[in-house]
Amino acid sequence: MWVLLKSLLAQWAIVKLVLKAFGSLGWLLPLAFVLKAIGLPLLLLLAVLALPVLLVLAALGLPLLLIVLVGGALVTLTMWIVGIGLVALKVAIPLVLLYWTLRWLFGNGRAGGHPDVASDAG
Repeated sequence: MWVLLKSLLAQWAIVKLVLKAFGSLGWLLPLAFVLKAIGLPLLLLLAVLALPVLLVLAALGLPLLLIVLVGGALVTLTMWIVGIGLVALKVAIPLVLLYWTLRWLFGNGRAGGHPDVASDAG
């Protein structure tokens, strides 16, 4: 009887552990899909930018190590520029949304009401 009870409790603990592991996938899978959606076009961008430069360097007859170093530096520079752009967007988008929300809540700043309505005087 004790062996049966211990095995049932052990199975229950294992099932609970597995369900917790799958529960953590509830927020990891959408994050993975977002990173995949951003990462693959970014890799495509890097390949499009780096491949012609590497081919030109190889055509000039530079040593392979120098080609790899220059190509790596160019890819690093491109990723740095893209990273700065993403940081700028992370700052700019909330500010723009806040501005639009405040403008929507408090009107457009004109005291006369709607700007499209023509006055009847005249």
